[in-house]
Amino acid sequence: MEYKVRDIGLAERGEAQIRWAERNMPVLMRLREMYSSRRPLEGLRLSVCLHVTKETAVLVETLRAWGAEVFLAPSNPLSTQDEVAAALAQRGIGVIAWRGMSTEEYFWALRTIASKAPHIVIDDGADLHVILHEEMGNLARGVMGGTEETTTGVMRLKALERENRLAYPVIAVNNARTKFLFDNRYGTGQSTIDGILRATNVMLAGKVVVVAGYGWVGRGIAMRAKGMGARVIVTEVDPVRGLEALMDGFEVTSMRRAASMGDIFITATGNKRVIGEEHMRLMKDGAILANAGHFNVEVSVEELERMAVSKRKVRDHVEEYTLPDGRRLYLLAEGRLVNLVAAEGHPSEVMDMSFANQALSTLRIKEGGLERKVLQVSEEQDELVARLKLQTMGVEIDELTEEQRLYITSWKG
Repeated sequence: MEYKVRDIGLAERGEAQIRWAERNMPVLMRLREMYSSRRPLEGLRLSVCLHVTKETAVLVETLRAWGAEVFLAPSNPLSTQDEVAAALAQRGIGVIAWRGMSTEEYFWALRTIASKAPHIVIDDGADLHVILHEEMGNLARGVMGGTEETTTGVMRLKALERENRLAYPVIAVNNARTKFLFDNRYGTGQSTIDGILRATNVMLAGKVVVVAGYGWVGRGIAMRAKGMGARVIVTEVDPVRGLEALMDGFEVTSMRRAASMGDIFITATGNKRVIGEEHMRLMKDGAILANAGHFNVEVSVEELERMAVSKRKVRDHVEEYTLPDGRRLYLLAEGRLVNLVAAEGHPSEVMDMSFANQALSTLRIKEGGLERKVLQVSEEQDELVARLKLQTMGVEIDELTEEQRLYITSWKG
């Protein structure tokens, strides 16, 4: 199998990382065992665009154990764990990924795996889906279906659907309760703080942390920052979410007002130019800028580059921009996902549920009969993943009695 990684000699280290992830992803490992003898994906080609981490390796090996031929590229140029990529290449996976890809190399990798005429497409951010739709329409017509891991990607795919351009059904794994309630909230909450601390080693206690966006990602970040002693300000454009943040105990205001107050700014919106020149002109000397949204457009790096009179790297993943008045702003991870660039991404335990949903969704696609729409994960699948997770954690819950089931489904009372 053709591959391109930074150093195949890192494979042994990668193997150790993958084994560690397998130990902490019991749901996915149980599903692998349940279906391996049937090999339900036998004869199918899967093109997979996900962060190339130890957790993704466990998913890829599960799909292979089910009979699939897998081609893998990263969903971010800076998120690849090179040792994991090397281990997957040595195992015979068609992986094209290394940390620090240029934009051109990144899209070349995606085009390469798209050209394999996949039957199923697994994506994180929808770049691979978009390439198939815009550049490889003939191959897109042969795709049985796909999945999407992130909020940003689901938004892009729904736009394709609205324009009646969606070429195949896509299951919005991101919208599963066992994904967004845990991965987005607890996974991103912990890993974002982890990335900021690894990059800067600053103390959060007493700092003013501004969180842009109060979706599930923003909620998780705000909760974790508050738990470490930070004073948290939330900015929002959605009045309901703004009201919710206020009643959750956070100060809520506009980014323009928060700009002069914050010590650390974290974007989590899925939108562009959330922090722009007009905000950066108001920031304190020493303000830290980090992004936890999928693409590197939430902090306007282009405007920051234009404003600055000088720029230098002061730590791994920390760049200091000096403005004309002498103030310095610190951008983390080049404005890309700070949790994956400066840290390791989500803990394996939470990715266990997200990737269990990914794996099960491929089986649903294989069954066929899906509408050419953006589809939700079924309630049955969501509950199966949650039940398996509880079992692997040694937790027992109650079940409805027949009397209770009839009571809550009857109009008579």
